Amino acid sequence: MKEIKKILLLSLLLLLTFHTYTQPKSETIVVFQTTKGVIKVKLYNETYMHRDNFIKLVSEGYYNGVLFHRVIKDFMIQAGDPQSKNAKPGEALGNGGPDYTIPAEFYAPFYHKKGALAAARSGDNINPNRESSGSQFYIVQGKKFTLAQLQAMETSKKHIPFTEEQKIAYTTIGGTPHLDYAYTVFGEVVEGIEIVDAIALAATDARNRPLENIAITKAYILK
Repeated sequence: MKEIKKILLLSLLLLLTFHTYTQPKSETIVVFQTTKGVIKVKLYNETYMHRDNFIKLVSEGYYNGVLFHRVIKDFMIQAGDPQSKNAKPGEALGNGGPDYTIPAEFYAPFYHKKGALAAARSGDNINPNRESSGSQFYIVQGKKFTLAQLQAMETSKKHIPFTEEQKIAYTTIGGTPHLDYAYTVFGEVVEGIEIVDAIALAATDARNRPLENIAITKAYILK
């Protein structure tokens, strides 16, 4: 009888352990204090490799002081190059980061709608597996598309068919649909999309670097 009780107790403990392990973590919110205002993003639990890496870097203060070094109106704003912290005016940026990449994590529900947080990466010619930069990321501003444009994209570029949700998002709030399944989307803006718009309007040089530095003064996890 005692042995049966021990087995039942052990089974219960194993079930509880498994249940705890498989439960998704609560949403992580990252706050970017920038020289233009505050942007808050939530990280998706499903893209756990990107989530965990981002949390690690934010917690280490990695992003404190980096610039939005690449800004393109109606497209996106990019940051995360540590070499931008003390960059001289006009200096070319975009090649800095840790000495590792992150495997792509493509999930159909996560796409390039306006406000999407995604990982930058090297081009397909040297990065056929589309692995992400260890630190550089971008936030989509994008633009609105018509259904006809989305249909043409599906046909001419052999894009995976858009879901109804994607069609609604891309025709109402906009985005960059041509980047779907090419770059990992691992979060989205939950507050401060107007700050993204303001940064995207900045005057830039020929390399798309803002003429006036726009920095992330502090990044931290919202407790």
